Amino acid sequence: MNGKKFTPRKVLLTTAIVSTLSFVFAPAASAETAGTSNWTIEDASKIERTDDTTAPYIEPDFEKMAPELHVWDTWPLREKDGSIAKVNGYYVIFSLTADSDLLPGKRHDVATIRYFYSKDGKNWELGGKAFDTEQAYGSRQWAGSAMIEDGKLNLFYTATGRKGEENVTYEQRLALATGDVEANGKGISFANFDHSIILEPEGKYYQTEEQAEAGDIGYTFRDPWFFEDPKTGKEYILFEGNSAGTPAERTLDPAYIGSEDFQSSFDFVNQDFAKRFNGAIGIAEATNDSYTEFEAMPPILEANYVNQELERPHIVTKGNQYYLFTNTHEHKFGPDLTAPDGLYGFSSDQLTSGYEPLNESGLVLANPEDHAYQAYSWMVLPNGKVISFYNFHDLDGKNIADLGGTSPEYQMAHFGGTLAPTLKLAIQNDRTKIVNEQAPGKIK
Repeated sequence: MNGKKFTPRKVLLTTAIVSTLSFVFAPAASAETAGTSNWTIEDASKIERTDDTTAPYIEPDFEKMAPELHVWDTWPLREKDGSIAKVNGYYVIFSLTADSDLLPGKRHDVATIRYFYSKDGKNWELGGKAFDTEQAYGSRQWAGSAMIEDGKLNLFYTATGRKGEENVTYEQRLALATGDVEANGKGISFANFDHSIILEPEGKYYQTEEQAEAGDIGYTFRDPWFFEDPKTGKEYILFEGNSAGTPAERTLDPAYIGSEDFQSSFDFVNQDFAKRFNGAIGIAEATNDSYTEFEAMPPILEANYVNQELERPHIVTKGNQYYLFTNTHEHKFGPDLTAPDGLYGFSSDQLTSGYEPLNESGLVLANPEDHAYQAYSWMVLPNGKVISFYNFHDLDGKNIADLGGTSPEYQMAHFGGTLAPTLKLAIQNDRTKIVNEQAPGKIK
């Protein structure tokens, strides 16, 4: 999913070092945000594909799961503890969808959440719209998460825009739809939904749209992901956001750069532009039992001066560790960094602080270099399987930015719009490795 772009531009990424520039350092972090971890320039400068982090090429020879639809961001129905749910013999996944006769780049403006169900967790049957979109918040609904508790579906989603708006807008609020689950031998369906707005950016921890419009390159407040902390039993949502404030209010903290040794040898190219990269992974704690009210907390991870957009954050626990994952694009990295579209990850023994990048840099999974955009929107499941969607593929050397200049026929022919082959990921301490490739959309 792409956020609002305020200033279209082509960013040249470089690793050049210029010794004549100096840093303007910010004061030390306040006590309120002291727990926030930083994905540093030093970390991100280590990013490179390896055999362990590079996905295999996807052969374009498999059938779409729903030929009449574009299918992209996808998430499974889970139990409250995060395990994959099975309801009356059915697994369920939810996906962002749009009619397949629409140009791929236009799909975000009309996104609708639909669901699929399966008895084997591999072969999926289209169920339909998750809920009546006329009753939902937003002019369209973007990605989220789904949890079943006491026979009720809790479907968290992003309410994007407003009902009845004359022009497409990119306001983003976090929402919840709670409904009944109806399952029988013929399938599964959902009914009787109540919708609530559960969180909006406040400008203290997370940037508001108004703050972003004061000179930033984008705005995000989306992708609510429910998480019950197994250590405390407390309930949270994680989400994608941006560090609060305007570019004019933003100054460079040495912690954003990295270690003291790295700080002493590194100088910025385009430091003033780099301050516009302020991606954050947010967290909020539930304050009632119906999950309709949440209290925002300081971000658990920020990528200030590093990356602008940390999409679809989610956590998998293993042993005593929390493994935090997020997705981002190559063009969302700051001007002194070069990195691929990929799944990035971090680990800590605490939920809200102490995160260090997996594989030293954070890169967990990337497309092959010659097919850099073939899949996106990866989600790691508790069993180590990683689902994603088949994105733009076999582009004959074209950059993703070049697609706007190609014909509609070319764009349609080179967009997958279905679930990509599942990957199996091994996680050991602070290292990960792609083990194998499995059937498209396989979650079990």
